[in-house]
Amino acid sequence: MRHRPVLNALFAASLAAFAATPHAARAEVAASPAAVPMPDGFAPEKLARIDAVMQRYVDDGEVAGIVALVLKDGEPVYQGTFGWADREAGRRMREDTIFRIASQTKALTSVAVLMLMEDGRLALDDPAGRYIASFRDTRVAVRGEDGSTRTVPAERPITIRDLLTHTAGISYGREETIAAQYEAKGLGPAAGNGWYTADKREGTCDTMERLGTLPFVAQPGADFVYGYNTDVLGCIVERASGMPLDRFVRERIAAPLGMDDTQFFLPQAQRARLATLYGSGGDGRYVRAPEGASGQGHYVDGPRMNFSGGAGLLSTARDYARFLEMIRRGGELDGVRLLAPRTVALMRTNQVGDRYSEDGLGFGLGFQTVERYGANGMETPGAYGWSGAYGSYYRVDPALGLVTVMMIQLMPNRTNVRDTFANMVYAAME
Repeated sequence: MRHRPVLNALFAASLAAFAATPHAARAEVAASPAAVPMPDGFAPEKLARIDAVMQRYVDDGEVAGIVALVLKDGEPVYQGTFGWADREAGRRMREDTIFRIASQTKALTSVAVLMLMEDGRLALDDPAGRYIASFRDTRVAVRGEDGSTRTVPAERPITIRDLLTHTAGISYGREETIAAQYEAKGLGPAAGNGWYTADKREGTCDTMERLGTLPFVAQPGADFVYGYNTDVLGCIVERASGMPLDRFVRERIAAPLGMDDTQFFLPQAQRARLATLYGSGGDGRYVRAPEGASGQGHYVDGPRMNFSGGAGLLSTARDYARFLEMIRRGGELDGVRLLAPRTVALMRTNQVGDRYSEDGLGFGLGFQTVERYGANGMETPGAYGWSGAYGSYYRVDPALGLVTVMMIQLMPNRTNVRDTFANMVYAAME
């Protein structure tokens, strides 16, 4: 375990220190939680006991390594690093370890779309076919009573709003009714775990143009269907902005926020900072994942041509927390404004009624939302967040001023480590 005591020299210098370059030299100062003032509302002894529990997941062989970070009103109140970034190589987890964040990418792509809306480059009710030709005439797979499948025309065009809320009817192409067609086009079962595109030797929009020729699984607007929606938005960002998605994310989001380690592909020089992917084995202990699309992926040695707006980014706990803090503050951080407050309010407000859930959860323009207390642990109504297929997750609780990020690399993840961590953070509040 490598853990810095709560509010040590790294944390005591306020958000300005949190904003500093992550690789700058930082003095290690030994300090007990009792010796340092805590932000209002936290019990230091309860935060401190999180360490032993997280370390237990590592010692028991359930998770190879963990990096966890909690902000309260922009101030880091907890950071823990545990276990291994690469167990076989003897590389320890560090605060600047880089992780595959998979579907956590969706939040950044959604922000990119809304920035272009504010720029006047697109509107939420624009049809996707305005930007991607194959989406001008989409079809839906329907299963008949005899078990056969036929396709019917979409009842209306898919809109950008549908894509942001995952109500376009677009899945990851693994359903029995469509899987063979998707596999034949290099998607669905042929794309690692369905969402993976980092190995493709073609541009983002080439892949999305091909997707638009395939049948979807629900009529636009009818149901919440999780799938390639945000990848389609990644192409729309390219077409509306006139620049590749990786450049847009870098120049318009990551660089202004000081997210130096958030990118689609890793420079060779940073290879040793990328956490290794493991998976929960049959006995509950982690095992190293294989190479390739369903395992370690092509994030260092791949063709670097396809930027998955739905699942392709790499990041650190520190970088992602900065992004979330910008959202929590209504679109601005450290004098940099990316979105207007009313635009951010759209993102974190349920836009789909009960199509996502009938039990207290909703979905906004890029985030799952909490509509009632108890629907997602101890989160306050108005909280929001999501997770990634490689095991990482994040939550924002505006009423309490909380930003929580946990980074692990475990796919599949059969542990309850994320719920345990979240519960302990809330239990530490007084």
